[in-house]
Amino acid sequence: MILARRQLRARGPFSTGSSVLDVSSNIALLWFRSDLRLDDNPALTAAVESKSAVVPVFVWCPEEEQAWAPGAASRWWLAQSLRDLDARLRAAGSRLILARGPSLPTLLRLAEESGANAVYWNRRYEPASIARDEASKRALTDRGIAAHSFNASLLFEPWTITKSDGTPYQVFSAFYRACLARRRPADPLAAPRSLPAPQAWPLGLGIDALALEPASDWTAGLRAAWTPGEAGAADQLTRFLDGPGAETYEHERDRPDHDGTSRLSPHFHFGEIGPRRLWHAAGERIEATTDAQLHRSTDAWLRQLVWREFAYHLLYWFPHTTNAPLRREFATLPWADDAAHLRAWQRGLTGYPIVDAGMRQLWATGWMHNRVRMIVASFLVKDLLLPWQQGSRWFWDTLVDADLANNTLGWQWTAGCGADAAPFFRVFNPVLQGRKFDPDGVYVRRWVPELAHLGRKWIHEPWRAPQIELDAAGVTLGAGYPRPIVAHDSARRAALTAYARIGARGREAGKTRGTL
Repeated sequence: MILARRQLRARGPFSTGSSVLDVSSNIALLWFRSDLRLDDNPALTAAVESKSAVVPVFVWCPEEEQAWAPGAASRWWLAQSLRDLDARLRAAGSRLILARGPSLPTLLRLAEESGANAVYWNRRYEPASIARDEASKRALTDRGIAAHSFNASLLFEPWTITKSDGTPYQVFSAFYRACLARRRPADPLAAPRSLPAPQAWPLGLGIDALALEPASDWTAGLRAAWTPGEAGAADQLTRFLDGPGAETYEHERDRPDHDGTSRLSPHFHFGEIGPRRLWHAAGERIEATTDAQLHRSTDAWLRQLVWREFAYHLLYWFPHTTNAPLRREFATLPWADDAAHLRAWQRGLTGYPIVDAGMRQLWATGWMHNRVRMIVASFLVKDLLLPWQQGSRWFWDTLVDADLANNTLGWQWTAGCGADAAPFFRVFNPVLQGRKFDPDGVYVRRWVPELAHLGRKWIHEPWRAPQIELDAAGVTLGAGYPRPIVAHDSARRAALTAYARIGARGREAGKTRGTL
């Protein structure tokens, strides 16, 4: 079944080059999606090299994303990135035509208005996007319009990294070794200095007509934290590689109290910078130095890039996992149904400071440190026994880097129900995690100001602090800051009991299957 699926998926929008041969276009549509950049943009380069006038377009149709239309934070970022892309196109003698979907009828209308008989785009890999692209390629081809699709967002196409029997990997270490055994990713393509423009432009919408930004402005924290767009992505990469982050990443990436990560994830998600640019920039840095520590840290950073590839590999082969466990026995896990606990988690009012700090950072900036993402996810799934799908949905709506593949992999890993998942008995202790990765409470004090003056000894478990310490710090438990909504030790025991039952069922199911 999997091999047949692989052979089927190798056709459609994923075939190499054009679906129409010997086409001599003089006008081509360039369909931007999650590739909002000029640098290393294969579809853009191919359109320019075709000697055609190029009409860049972006079609907004969130309904086509089905259950995974972009959330509020992602829509805000998208608006800023589209403005930046239009400015960069205008500097190159072009412009961005904005339209409101559905995609295929809109592309056909724009092709008719502009006289285009070719459409270029870079592939996406979400289940709904694959279906849309397959249908679009067929329909365009049937109307005599060439359809050219390319890879701009991954180092390796998901169907090209498989085991010897053609089945997909489900363990990261083996997938990682398979990627390293492949040829070095091609050099990134330079951005064209100018784009050939048509004599007349089709009609487009203004950015405000897409209604991407919220009616009531809650985005001050996002604006303060981020600079969306291709230039912002390039600057962030330079700051990381030229600063201490690249050298200390191996040890500092788990410290939310330090600036030890690249913070490139939202730029990466929107395609403001491509994986080949990151891979080669890091590789050049390694080749230019003999510093062993820098080598190790850069390798650790590149390993995270391959984790992203693994996430897309899994999404491609197992598209049902966006909302259902890969390990099907976990579908019967007896989740709780507690709206009050879910709301406390979402608002950062659980009474566990490291959890609350992460959730408040997420709400304020649209981003959360990766170590803290694991902590808050474990708390929701293991301490509160709430379904991982509820956490996935909340992240989807509030993260500026909300990415379906990464989000799915992360939540299924935490819940223990996906590929290469954390063992079910791994339950993060929020107090110990706080002490280990935010030992002085710097991160907690920033995002939970109610505890700003509490001493280092009690910052991660204020409910154990002597009253004299609480009074001195101005902390009133239950009023100024909540007491824990669950006791971790007893919650952990309940989770392990529930998970152990699922494990037993899985083993029994395996025995049954083995006798058939």
